Amino acid sequence: MPTAPHPQSTDELFQALRENHRLPYGRTRTVTAEELVDAAERFAEPVPLIHALLELQEAYTYGSDPRKSPVVFARLLTLFDEQPDAFDERLRGQLFWRFKWVANALRALPEIPLASLRQWLTEMRDRYEKEGLGLQPYYGQAYQLAVHVGEDTTLAYELWAGRRRTPHSDCEACEICERALYRVAAGDDGRALEAWAPVLAGKESCQEEPARSVSHALLPLLRTGHADRARELHLAGYRACRRNPSMAGEVGRHLEFCALTGNEARGLELLAENRNLFDEVDSPLDQLDFLTGVEVLLRRVESLGHGGLPVAGYAGRAWTVAGLCAEVRGRGDGLAARFDTRNGTSAQSGRRKARLDRAPLLDALELALRTRGLDELAPGDAPGAAGARGAAVAAVAVSASRAASAVPEGLPELIRRARELDEQGHPDARACWARLRSLVAARDYAHPEDPAVGPYGRLCADLLSDEAYRAAERGDYASAVDLHEEAAGLYEDAGAPDDVVLARACALLAAAEAAEAAGEDGEGGEGEAEVKAAGLADAHAAVVRLQEEASGLAPYVEGRLLRLRASALGVRLQTSGDPAHAAVVFAEAELLQEFATRHGLAPQVSGAMLLRAGTYALSGDLPAAVAEIDALRGRLASDGPAWHLPRALGLRGRLQLGLRDAAAAHADLAEGLRLAAAWPADAVDTSRLHADLAQACLHLGRPDEALTHLTRSAEADLRDGKRMDAFCAYSNAAQLCLDLGRIEDCIALLDSLLSEPDVAGGELDDRLVAQLRLLRARALHAGDDLKAATAEFVALAAESAGWDDDPGSHAMIAAETAMILGEAGEFDRAGEVAERALAAHALSPRYELISNCLRELARLRAQQQGPDGLAAALAHLDEAGRVADAARAAGFQPAGRSLETALAYEHGRVHAYVGAYEDALAALEKALALLGEPGAEEGGAGEWAECVRLAGAVEGIYLERPAPALVRLDAAVARLTALGHLEECEPLASLAAQLRDEG
Repeated sequence: MPTAPHPQSTDELFQALRENHRLPYGRTRTVTAEELVDAAERFAEPVPLIHALLELQEAYTYGSDPRKSPVVFARLLTLFDEQPDAFDERLRGQLFWRFKWVANALRALPEIPLASLRQWLTEMRDRYEKEGLGLQPYYGQAYQLAVHVGEDTTLAYELWAGRRRTPHSDCEACEICERALYRVAAGDDGRALEAWAPVLAGKESCQEEPARSVSHALLPLLRTGHADRARELHLAGYRACRRNPSMAGEVGRHLEFCALTGNEARGLELLAENRNLFDEVDSPLDQLDFLTGVEVLLRRVESLGHGGLPVAGYAGRAWTVAGLCAEVRGRGDGLAARFDTRNGTSAQSGRRKARLDRAPLLDALELALRTRGLDELAPGDAPGAAGARGAAVAAVAVSASRAASAVPEGLPELIRRARELDEQGHPDARACWARLRSLVAARDYAHPEDPAVGPYGRLCADLLSDEAYRAAERGDYASAVDLHEEAAGLYEDAGAPDDVVLARACALLAAAEAAEAAGEDGEGGEGEAEVKAAGLADAHAAVVRLQEEASGLAPYVEGRLLRLRASALGVRLQTSGDPAHAAVVFAEAELLQEFATRHGLAPQVSGAMLLRAGTYALSGDLPAAVAEIDALRGRLASDGPAWHLPRALGLRGRLQLGLRDAAAAHADLAEGLRLAAAWPADAVDTSRLHADLAQACLHLGRPDEALTHLTRSAEADLRDGKRMDAFCAYSNAAQLCLDLGRIEDCIALLDSLLSEPDVAGGELDDRLVAQLRLLRARALHAGDDLKAATAEFVALAAESAGWDDDPGSHAMIAAETAMILGEAGEFDRAGEVAERALAAHALSPRYELISNCLRELARLRAQQQGPDGLAAALAHLDEAGRVADAARAAGFQPAGRSLETALAYEHGRVHAYVGAYEDALAALEKALALLGEPGAEEGGAGEWAECVRLAGAVEGIYLERPAPALVRLDAAVARLTALGHLEECEPLASLAAQLRDEG
């Protein structure tokens, strides 16, 4: 089935070739290239066929299909011999450049005899000499063959490296890599890294570089003590080669790097991401390189006792680490043996053995923000889905010994202990219930005949109640309702009336919370808040009736019912925000505290004081809330319960944030987190503590520490099964990475999240996934990967166009997409997307964003197209003017300068780009008038100074009127200096000095 219509003319053919050339290397591009060769053969003239064959050879070469590349080149060489005049200088240059491609392809095929490889090099040398071309490229290929075979490498290196480069030499970046690898082979990592420096710094690059050099430099960097640089390059370099069949060897070296730095779990995750390479790499030499890296990783994992872990491998069957390792070992050994047989040496097997025998270079190097260990990957977990389990393993390990000591061995004692702890609200009750749940689920379970334990049905009800509390904690209120009601029925059958009342009361409150949570998924609004508040008030009244109708309730049950009543009213206050609702909360809290104090119910006394502190905070009286918490801390220190201290400190920390005392907040939250470590992982909301600590750290100017707490908050949410909350926390962490300029960390984190099975399977909220993708697109753009960023933005703009319930978000995404397309020079598509952004803006105004988009498109048009783009640029600015008029009429106030000021400044820049300097100066004068003189406050001085600088440059340099420009600049410098804006003065003073020097 054809992938593209057959061109009917040479113009159509060349257009099709250009379009195919823009596609990524892979099966689609290769098949289309083959079809275009067939189409080109129908034309009488040879030039279209030459171009089509060149495109096909490139597709084969970089699609990792070396067997077919020489065949295509043979046709090109025949055409050249028969019709040399059909090859202009550029085509001739390409032809002779690609002799090296054929040499590389033949070397990668073990079935090609060594004599044939040398014969081809002789052909290359003879052809180069006949054309009068320098022989340095030939000696470069001779050296690479010597390295491959493992013979006479020193002489071959000297014959190549000592010659002057020619126009047909490999690019600087590729040659630097070969020189560096020569040093690595000689054991001189230091000199190798010195040679690699320009490539690793991004100063030299090509189709394969710096990705190839990065993969080879990782271990030398570790061996020379540059672990941080190795980590940085791993993140950037892996992204450049992942899933690319023509860079399978590079992927293999990244897997090896993970195995040798204590990142085996990440290695398995990356292997899963590159499972396509098992079947799509046609080059035997690339296969050998890739499989050796895979085997290094799998052998390491197996040696650590995890051979039974599932792992991604060859299609068609499920693999374990041990099984895939054996398969890869056999294939790798076979490939190495075939090459050694062809070459008559043991070089390939020797290099493979050296890699496989290499010991780990570091015990642990943190490569990504989502750190994992092999213990976190249990059989049945896919490597990409291990986040929740990983966080759980880490958290459970902390409190495992405590939990074990809290669980009695005898069954009757265990049941009694679980109920006793549950009455106290003690966190160790969870471990007892968990143990009982596993015992009851066993086929041989026999319920004890003990009156103190009660019937089997009551125990089942206890377990259902515990499960209901867990469901409510993770926000699954609907399930909590069902579980509580089922438990109530079993308690009734078991003759436990107190427990019946308590279970039904919990079901009432959970039902009200479920209705509130369902409402949060809608558009919200004042009316909806009133409905939710009314539902909570009804739940409170229903619990009061339950309590009044019951008689002879145990004090701890009465205490819990009072706590539920107070909590219902507290949630109502939080939902409505109505200060009039605070008084009844205080009254209920007072009633709860009086009852709990009288009956010695310390947990409920603490609960009442926490509720009162929260009510003060919601009422806006933060000092009173702090005073209440301080009183509670004193009581907890003397009377307990100790497990409430982390929660109290967490609330105090949040109050201190509200009072803008970040240092005090940090101290409270850090202490709360320290104390939480003494209790089971689910006893304290450590996710909230970490999230609040992150906020405190940001206020204190400690963003890296904040990033750590954000990721730990997400890990805690994963442990608790709160995946939405976890992904939101990770989204915040990714945004912070982007703000800090840690681009590769940001992209690596987002790639890890987006590869999770529930994300790939469409199970996670689509808007949250879109937010993650939008962040990734912005990070790719910040990392100068314009092509990948553009593709992601375009896809998001297309998807968000269907968000009829959220046109504002579509306007934002479409506006950013239009700007990215403009930056890429695709102005027609940029205009179309901008029109869609404007249409969405009409439904949900985004004045500043749309104005920014239109002004940026105008700037890019003028910058890239010069005078030819002026008309289109001015059309964008006219549209931006209409947006500014509408914003002013609507009373919109932008965050910074006015939209009219920004528009005037952009008129100045646009006219300056196209050489209309008088118009540019007039526009800049208008912008300065709109901005007004700067004041001592921060914010406006920078924009004013930049406008003065550009006006000075236009006037002094381009209009060649330095005198008035200097007057302008000197006056501005004097004013800014007097106001204390010294940093803003520097570019103005520098421009003034330049004008004086040139004068």
